[in-house]
Amino acid sequence: MGCVISREVQSGIVSEVKEEKGLSAELSRKVGDVSTSNIDVGEVEIQNGEKQREKEENGSNDEQPRKARGERRRSKPNPRLSNPPKNLRGEQVAAGWPPWLTAVCGEALSGWIPRKADTFEKIDKIGQGTYSNVYKAKDMLTGKIVALKKVRFDNLEPESVKFMAREIIILRRLDHPNVVKLEGLVTSRMSLSLYLVFDYMVHDLAGLAASPEIKFTEPQVKCYMHQLLSGLEHCHNRNVLHRDIKGSNLLIDNDGVLKIADFGLASFFDPNRKQPMTNRVVTLWYRPPELLLGATDYGVGIDLWSAGCILGELLAGKPIMPGRTEVEQLHKIYKLCGSPSDEYWKKSKLPNATLFKPREPYRRCIRETFKDFPPSALALIDTLLAIDPAERKTASYALRSEVHFLKRLFFMSLKCYGIILILYCPIIEITDSCQLHYPNLLVPNLLLFQKTFLVHIL
Repeated sequence: MGCVISREVQSGIVSEVKEEKGLSAELSRKVGDVSTSNIDVGEVEIQNGEKQREKEENGSNDEQPRKARGERRRSKPNPRLSNPPKNLRGEQVAAGWPPWLTAVCGEALSGWIPRKADTFEKIDKIGQGTYSNVYKAKDMLTGKIVALKKVRFDNLEPESVKFMAREIIILRRLDHPNVVKLEGLVTSRMSLSLYLVFDYMVHDLAGLAASPEIKFTEPQVKCYMHQLLSGLEHCHNRNVLHRDIKGSNLLIDNDGVLKIADFGLASFFDPNRKQPMTNRVVTLWYRPPELLLGATDYGVGIDLWSAGCILGELLAGKPIMPGRTEVEQLHKIYKLCGSPSDEYWKKSKLPNATLFKPREPYRRCIRETFKDFPPSALALIDTLLAIDPAERKTASYALRSEVHFLKRLFFMSLKCYGIILILYCPIIEITDSCQLHYPNLLVPNLLLFQKTFLVHIL
């Protein structure tokens, strides 16, 4: 992402330092040619290598028909297609957007007006990542509590701006109750600062799972998995791969609504055309075997594998494959899920196959290892943790299949209201007088829920 220059005044109001015009102009010049296409960092090198191989295989360009060469050019992503026209960039700069931002993601800004920094008041810092900090803040215009993601740039590198631009474009394409929504952007024409505005979510799944007081019940796990798969279905239907599904990126509010967040590693994909993408994605414990084996052509299966790891973690009460290195992670996968079949090794042609193909095949033992899981949950986790990504099917399949254990959910249309009531009370103790361990987490209107509804969701 990039470097954001800002300071906080004593009142907590977000304010910005005025940057020198020369610095802003330098950044605009450096990012002028940066694209927001769906090509990953590292993929450009792959494509350049492919072009060189094409020349070697096909001979000189003079021997190729003009039409054929044109078709090959059209078949490759054009990294400049998403650069906005100059007149649009001028209009956006006039509206208050900084030139360096309109140069790389003008299409994502269309129809939006930038919010001013002094219309938000920071309350607390609630998170920090490699390229960003996250703050709990108050929208001074509406009084609403929001989350502000402050994006940092590393030495004004164009690639970091490209990643940020792609995240904005992806977030604007998505609109689903189980996907975090980008509410706006905070910046100004002369600013190098950028804040992304999101709904404030109280919890994340990793934080809840780490609490010793919490033991997820089967109804809760069903609720969360249904929402996770629904959000993934929406992303995949819009040709977006998240590429970092894990507990800390699954946010939960006090109503029990789960939202997929942090699309910093997300990318567009085309299911009908092979396209090289980096395999340096997905946090290690949730990374599928094909990425560990060097795959650069992959699809929705990588997110579904991560979802399977989440399902196992929720039911087991701990991560199911916590490897410390890539080699150890692959070994843990083989021990639990079995090693790839000979047929898969042949058809996949993975770059690291010769390095990590075991001498003796490992037997799949998911059902034995998780014999205490609900039988219907075993069927779902068995599908999601298939070694062959094609056998993981799709999120839509998982939601609609007769074998998955989400089948008996009757309360999804109510957004899992009442989930906090279950969250801190054993099922057998859910009564009108149930005492919560954490009453401050209870949304007042949940007290109105009747026992009959709670019986239905059990």
